[in-house]
Amino acid sequence: MWQVTPRSLCRTGAQCWQRLLARTGSGSLRCGPVQTPSVAAARSLSSMAPAVCFSPATRSLFDKPLAIAVQGLSPRQQVTLRMSLQDETGELFEACARYQADDDGELDLTRCPALPGGSFSGLEPMGLLWALQPLKPFWRLVKRDVQTPLRLLLEVFEGHGPPHARLLAQAQHERVFLRDGVQRVPVREGRIRATLFLPPGHGPFPGIIDIYGAGGGLVEYRACLLANYGFAVLALAYYSYEDLPKDMKEFHLEYFEEAIIYMLQHRQVKGPGIGLLGISKGGDLCISMASFLKGITATALINGSVANVGAVLHYKDISIPPLGISPSRIKVNESGIADIVDLLNNPLEGPDRQSFIPLEKAECRFLFIVGQDDHNWKSEFFAVEGSKRLQAHGKEKPEIICYPGAGHYIEPPFFPMCAASMHLLVGRPVVWGGEPKAHCEAQVDAWQHIRAFFHQHLAGTLSETPNKL
Repeated sequence: MWQVTPRSLCRTGAQCWQRLLARTGSGSLRCGPVQTPSVAAARSLSSMAPAVCFSPATRSLFDKPLAIAVQGLSPRQQVTLRMSLQDETGELFEACARYQADDDGELDLTRCPALPGGSFSGLEPMGLLWALQPLKPFWRLVKRDVQTPLRLLLEVFEGHGPPHARLLAQAQHERVFLRDGVQRVPVREGRIRATLFLPPGHGPFPGIIDIYGAGGGLVEYRACLLANYGFAVLALAYYSYEDLPKDMKEFHLEYFEEAIIYMLQHRQVKGPGIGLLGISKGGDLCISMASFLKGITATALINGSVANVGAVLHYKDISIPPLGISPSRIKVNESGIADIVDLLNNPLEGPDRQSFIPLEKAECRFLFIVGQDDHNWKSEFFAVEGSKRLQAHGKEKPEIICYPGAGHYIEPPFFPMCAASMHLLVGRPVVWGGEPKAHCEAQVDAWQHIRAFFHQHLAGTLSETPNKL
């Protein structure tokens, strides 16, 4: 029998947030006033005006917690906090929450719960970030230029009334993606179109190839965040980028084999094998790579499929057809949003069995990250069937971590959940699933497990590189 491990996320509640926030630098946080230089300055000015206090004060890594407090309010004063973020295209994301200051006129989000009526309620120190939602319908937050920060604007308004209440205070904060010393190296070797991120130091470092889903292009933000922890990470494009194929008709594993060889021959990459990390369509590509190609030691999949999806896959004289679809099973609601969770056929039945990737050929360890509310496809079913297949062929049982309430796009920590957006292959908005709070907690927990998995199987250690800006 296989073992599916559901994660208990209660530990990522208030107590866990306080522990995480206490490690962000700039002093320690506890269940009392925030004792940082910026807070001390704000305290001395409390008689003049309220002040927003961040810790770290001005800049923080995107996947790290951010402590938020407001000083200088009146005792028990009611305020509304609004967080906003503008992406690189100019689209705005916003979240708001209602609070009441304590008896000292201090509002510390690690110990003051949000009141009902905003984007969230309860004790949620990072709620203003995970609850961010686009003002433009069906828009997803994607960071294209990882060398520039995303800027947060926090505004404090008087009372819990209309949105145009009196502004009491505001402050900006930068969320960055590269820590100091990480190198970003564009790669144009042979057919490879990619970006390599190298940690500071002499190396060599454990190597990972990072592959995103069916959106195409070159996606770098997860790779560079992972490089902050001591990995050499290659963000690999495979279609719809520069001179690569423009659409998803067919893929050749020889292209991905070139990327593996590039990494294994790089003097800054530690052998003898590398890791693979893929989400969605990138997940089944990673399984195919591990099944047919040499040099793979560990493969982590985020809501991936164990069947080939979307395009014919070729390797030498082998071809794997895509899993069949039944468009009649798509459900469309009154708003025109499609639920495609039942679109794919069963890869265990009839001719669709030819699409099942022979992952039993792989000589690596597997980690399956599963959102149990994934509405893109049945990720938990795929993970369980992959586990059965491996064990039936005498291979080691993979680790499967399931997250109730998590949808399809399990991103690095603190990316706001994308509930629905345009699907290029379906041609209309689709629902991705997930409940915002549970999804955010899953992202934090999954990120820790992914890093630990690669440290264990690529570096032989559970330690991590210190993460400082």
